[in-house]
Amino acid sequence: MTPGVPYAEVIGDPIAHSKSPLIHGFWIGKLGLAAEYRAVRVTPADLTGYLASRKEDPLWRGCSVTMPLKQRVLDQLPEIRDDGVGAVNCIVPTPAGLVGYNTDVTGVREALAAGQQVPCEHQVSTLVDLVGTGGAARAVLAALRGLDVTVYGRDQARADSLSDEFGPGSTYGYSAHLSTLMAPAVEHDPAYPDLQPNRGATQRYDYIFINATCLGMTGQAALPVRLDRYPTNTVVFDMVYDPVETPLLREAKALGMNTVSGLVMLVGQAAQAFELFFCIPAPREHDAELCALLTA
Repeated sequence: MTPGVPYAEVIGDPIAHSKSPLIHGFWIGKLGLAAEYRAVRVTPADLTGYLASRKEDPLWRGCSVTMPLKQRVLDQLPEIRDDGVGAVNCIVPTPAGLVGYNTDVTGVREALAAGQQVPCEHQVSTLVDLVGTGGAARAVLAALRGLDVTVYGRDQARADSLSDEFGPGSTYGYSAHLSTLMAPAVEHDPAYPDLQPNRGATQRYDYIFINATCLGMTGQAALPVRLDRYPTNTVVFDMVYDPVETPLLREAKALGMNTVSGLVMLVGQAAQAFELFFCIPAPREHDAELCALLTA
């Protein structure tokens, strides 16, 4: 670290894999800022000491927060602005104390805006199938409040609880076990025109499918889902960004579906954090160059 230069950091454990230093360093370079951004390994046991030392440093502009600290940090922050997510991924020092944000919500909205969907002929509404019950899933649910979201999880009780917290609740069929995503495709039944799920020539719903788990990440098993259960205008968003093209996205592309990579969300959430840290917008006009670096 250069003496006398303002800096921000990303903290978590493990942390060596983080792409945040590359992203923020790229923007710092493009803007010619006298600033730095680095990765620091911080375990749950280290968290209190880390925050105590950093908030006394006038050069510290804040930190991005990754696993496993996003929820553990909550009780150490006097102010939280997380859109009701219940998890924080960005901390900024202010004269009144540390403030926690969740910029993942912005990243989710940006990613879904990037997915262009052609409505089906008899479209009634958009349904969202969300896989995951952790912090990333919570950001999705906060971003999509008001939409019909079904939460799928390996732990049925956690899926039920999350659905109840953010939406109508499991008693209305808005949560299910992950294994149900491998069920055969269900054709539209004209006797029940508004019954979900359905598909085919008279499909009544548009779908957005979101993976908010680590399944499909390098070294992990693929997400168990039959995408042929969904209409071809489905938008498939995989929050995994390593690899950029996951098995889920490959299958979706083969079926003619629109796909959104986790890189879109990664850059979108980082841009909001960058502005919070350095009080200047990230130079998004260079996104194509940045994405090329991230996928090199």
